[in-house]
Amino acid sequence: MKNNIFKGTGIALITPFKQDQSVDVESLTRIVNHVIDHGADFLVVLGTTSEAPTLSADEKKLVISTILKTNNGRLPVMLGMGGNNTQAVIEAIKAQDFTGIQGILSVVPYYNKPNQRGMKAHFEAIADASPVPVIVYNVPGRVGVNLQAATCVELAKHPNIIAVKEASGNLQQIMEILRDKPADFDVLSGDDGITQPLMALGAQGVISVAANAYTQPFSRMMRAMKEGRTDEALRLHYAMLRMNQLIFADGNPAGIKCLMSKMGLCENVLRLPLVCVNEKVEADIIEEWNKLKVES
Repeated sequence: MKNNIFKGTGIALITPFKQDQSVDVESLTRIVNHVIDHGADFLVVLGTTSEAPTLSADEKKLVISTILKTNNGRLPVMLGMGGNNTQAVIEAIKAQDFTGIQGILSVVPYYNKPNQRGMKAHFEAIADASPVPVIVYNVPGRVGVNLQAATCVELAKHPNIIAVKEASGNLQQIMEILRDKPADFDVLSGDDGITQPLMALGAQGVISVAANAYTQPFSRMMRAMKEGRTDEALRLHYAMLRMNQLIFADGNPAGIKCLMSKMGLCENVLRLPLVCVNEKVEADIIEEWNKLKVES
């Protein structure tokens, strides 16, 4: 049986920047402590929300080392290691020091649009090479192709592939995975807004953008679902519903950085080609945050 420690509320950590565009180590340390202190279950480093494509190799090392030092073994850590060149991903895995890292998150290859057989072979090769368990990341809206349910279930049989982060938004597909998967393979929600319904259907956790900021109510909702307190979970789900929409309304992580800057966790700085949210979305986020603080 596989042992998946990545359950509950995972945080897709942002990378905070200073006004001069450099990595803000002090704010990153503050954010890691914030999410741990407010109920996160695991950390995701260098995922999409981290703006990893705009980070240099040295900056990525700095982000990883800062998070690991601050975490100090308190929570499991998942590292984003994906790409559309299978051999390059394997070489990066071989070169990576996995001290303090318990798993990798690997995205469906983007741009070159592999078919289902190609996706399956890609992930099997990565899982064979990885010294830590692999979580597959399906996000067709970003990569241009969809990992179908049947392919995901086939990959779930690999001894080193323990879960899928499902961000297709396709409930029928996700339910088929949940129905057909092996018992020791988990589904993690990749969409904050439908996490509660997916938990009700059998998902075991989430990799959340929203929980960077409002970690406590999100984690409370997750624990309420796991413990069968569905009325409490539903109340929190609906309390967060509009904010979960607003933080993605003008791009990610633009929305969550806007909110986190209002909370004093970081500055509202992104790297091109990403820019800050527009004034209307910013005003809506502030208004909804004031409401959420009361209702949660």
